[in-house]
Amino acid sequence: MRYFLAILALAIGVAGIVYGGADDSPGLQLLGVLLVIGAIVFGVRAARRSRTP
Repeated sequence: MRYFLAILALAIGVAGIVYGGADDSPGLQLLGVLLVIGAIVFGVRAARRSRTP
């Protein structure tokens, strides 16, 4: 479930970056980039936690 949330946040962030670029909205692009970075961090932390006993 955690991986699904990370992938969903990543997809929404990428869509925000693309839509912000088409609409020429730097604020939306920044929010998209922050969402992508947060999703990557969340996914890496979830993967590390699942591997340690």
